[in-house]
Amino acid sequence: MESSPSTLSHWEYFLLLILRPVLAISFVLSFISLGWFLAWKLVLVHVPLVQEIFGLRKKIHKPKPITRRFSRYYNSINARNSASGETKAE
Repeated sequence: MESSPSTLSHWEYFLLLILRPVLAISFVLSFISLGWFLAWKLVLVHVPLVQEIFGLRKKIHKPKPITRRFSRYYNSINARNSASGETKAE
């Protein structure tokens, strides 16, 4: 009935060397994944920069206005010239 305290069975070696580290790593990875998922759903989806990076929001291309400052100026000159030309022609 000699039992040595330093002898471990094969099952205890398996638990100590393989199963415990695998369980610890999987726990940490699941904890990080859960934190990332919650942060994504609660905060990150609403950030415009993140939306652009991940393609969640389509860019809306606004067409440039037809009349700009110079074109309005030249259009007003053309309108005055054409109005004065019509009065002269009559």
